[in-house]
Amino acid sequence: ELDRQHLADVDLVIAVGGDGTVLSACHFLDHGTIPLLGVNSDPISLEDTMSNSIKKKSDERRSHGALCMATSHNMHEVIPEVLYGGAKVSSRTRIQFGNKLVPALNDILICNPSPAAVSRFRMGWLQPVDDPQNRMQDSFSERDYNYFQSSFNENSLSPQKHTTNEHYGTVTRFGGLPFDIARSLNVWSSGLWVCTSTGSSAAMHAAGGMDMDGDTSDLQYLIREHMIEARAGKEVSDMNNKLIHEGEQVHIRWNSQKGRIFIDGSHLVHNLDLGDEILINNKAPPIQIFTKAD
Repeated sequence: ELDRQHLADVDLVIAVGGDGTVLSACHFLDHGTIPLLGVNSDPISLEDTMSNSIKKKSDERRSHGALCMATSHNMHEVIPEVLYGGAKVSSRTRIQFGNKLVPALNDILICNPSPAAVSRFRMGWLQPVDDPQNRMQDSFSERDYNYFQSSFNENSLSPQKHTTNEHYGTVTRFGGLPFDIARSLNVWSSGLWVCTSTGSSAAMHAAGGMDMDGDTSDLQYLIREHMIEARAGKEVSDMNNKLIHEGEQVHIRWNSQKGRIFIDGSHLVHNLDLGDEILINNKAPPIQIFTKAD
């Protein structure tokens, strides 16, 4: 099996398979210094798409190959272009959500291990406490601020780790520095999708997410099947699907007994326990990947 020690002194990684194989290969390239070439080993052919015997123009048994620059049909032409500098390499943003976890190129799904169970978590934007422009009242009305503080008190963090005061939301510490969790919202839902622009056309698109420019470094999140009380206000429903811009960090506090983070699909999983905290941003080293010409 492939291990990071096998990549010492390697100048190029070639992933032969489909998009899933490319995503798996990315997880070994967490430093982003080695370029990656994807080769679609079983693409649907032009003859298949033109055949009258096929009702659908795509075959779900085969890979779409969105992350593959080459196919088994043209790799003999593409690989020399890559080796001799005639191919296009793109820098793609990845999701960072833990110092010990590999970054995600497409998306992550944070949810309860059971699809029938509620995923409970609190989310908010991490901001320095000494910045007066980053107070919760700037983003939420006084009514909603008081509503969240009173309605979800039973899910607040332990006082040994977090404190509150009249100016800020919930204060936490990362790396020994205090941060304000602004626009704090407790969520009951089916989970949380987070994607890059690369992954915005995959599961996020199917879930109703926004289209994204392929060159943007922004991330996007979408709360799945968000259970919202009628008195919560429009500000809460408007938070269902938003972009996480450059420099922003989203803080998640997991409030269910068990949870999981699915990283770029179902094969790579990280388990969560009650009280675990996740910090989501785009600070992971981008992946260098060869892409098809526009």
